Amino acid sequence: MAILKILTYPEKSLLQPSDKIDTIDDDIKKLSEDMGETMFNAPGVGLAAPQIGVNKRILLYDSNAANPNNDGSTKEFTALINPKIIAASGSIISEKEACLSVLDYSADVKRYEKVTVKALNIEGKKLEFDAEGILAIIMQHEIDHLNGILFIDRISVLKRAMYKKKLAKKQNDQ
Repeated sequence: MAILKILTYPEKSLLQPSDKIDTIDDDIKKLSEDMGETMFNAPGVGLAAPQIGVNKRILLYDSNAANPNNDGSTKEFTALINPKIIAASGSIISEKEACLSVLDYSADVKRYEKVTVKALNIEGKKLEFDAEGILAIIMQHEIDHLNGILFIDRISVLKRAMYKKKLAKKQNDQ
């Protein structure tokens, strides 16, 4: 396993939609293992392949993120291949949502309260499940990555402009 470099905004490849995975081979399985190690090292609760420079529709998430008794000591992830949201309902505010690819910034983001996700697991088995709460937010956030959307694309134009100005100043100061 390897810890991979996480790309950060304004990397243009983060804004590109990802390609469907046709075959789950050993390379995809190794990629998921490397992504898992990378996510936990960061630390994060989700990671999509575009964040590590791979334009493929694979994401993974911390299998224990929605467990209120999770103290962070158990490191298990679930990989989803070609995931898509097939139903969504309700509305919540994801407070202080952040991203491993958007440095030093968090914001409140309007999200669906409940989503139904359809995908394949790493063995190629079809899955369909409902996600609520933090898991629903993770699914929406990571699937957005696969579609070339960052969470800052879902905040107000003013807040996004303020973040971009802060980022530009930080880059100029370096």
